[in-house]
Amino acid sequence: MMSSADKILLDGVREASLVFFEKSEAKSHNWEHTVRVRENAMRIGKKLKADLLVLELAVYLHDIARSEEMTSKGKIDHAKRGAELAREILKKLGASREIAEEVCYCIENHRAKGMNRGKTLEADILFDADKLDALGAVGILRLDRFALEVGAGLHNGTADLKNTETYTSEDTSFREFYMTTRFFRDKMRTSPGKKIAAKRHRFMVLFFRRFFEEINADEAFCRMLKECE
Repeated sequence: MMSSADKILLDGVREASLVFFEKSEAKSHNWEHTVRVRENAMRIGKKLKADLLVLELAVYLHDIARSEEMTSKGKIDHAKRGAELAREILKKLGASREIAEEVCYCIENHRAKGMNRGKTLEADILFDADKLDALGAVGILRLDRFALEVGAGLHNGTADLKNTETYTSEDTSFREFYMTTRFFRDKMRTSPGKKIAAKRHRFMVLFFRRFFEEINADEAFCRMLKECE
């Protein structure tokens, strides 16, 4: 059972985290995203008997630097910057050094570009919980929201996606799926995460297949989608 001191720490971190999302431009990584990641993380964490205090603290803090990454158009690494901010918050709220370091390690390790397995169970669970929110029906909606944030339309007829840029008007939902999100299924780090990801990935492939049919997309896009199956 969680102690009263742990509950106070959690409440303090939650309130501190909320401040970062109030005026954030990263709408696809807003507080709603954090809440969904928490649900994913707690579900997996309970199954795997993880340290739920460390895990929940890391969830609340994992995206507090997303707005900085967004406004810098990707130049700032929100995972590294987020860990720096989290360390300050945890110290101010009186968290032990051990807990603070474990939480910050989870945050530093949760980014998609760092897909190597973490050194702690909690880091692996946060990674999976975060990536699961980029898959399935929720993932489709979030990809579209991100595309709107960067000024992209529903579809970019340029088939050479590898020569397009992220955080630009070229960054459509399918581009993000093809260049990044499609790899999440095979990079999940926990058994429960792998099972959920497989189902959500299939849904996304079916969605884009129907989308390409409806807009009569170039055959090149259908071939790219085939690669994602």
